Amino acid sequence: MVEKEFGLNDVVQMKKPHPCGENKWRIIRMGMDIRIKCLGCSHSVMLPRREFTKKMKKVLERAETE
Repeated sequence: MVEKEFGLNDVVQMKKPHPCGENKWRIIRMGMDIRIKCLGCSHSVMLPRREFTKKMKKVLERAETE
């Protein structure tokens, strides 16, 4: 199984859209759990890392590394 690569402030697409209709999320916290924020309605959700990697489809935008 290939490990998906993502980082803080990346914009990701999830497999299922949010009830507001948006499918783009920004990663705002990383650790054992990952917190993502909907770019449509600004609702945030915290998921265990394992569940997040299953539900994530792809990375749409990479954050600027400084």
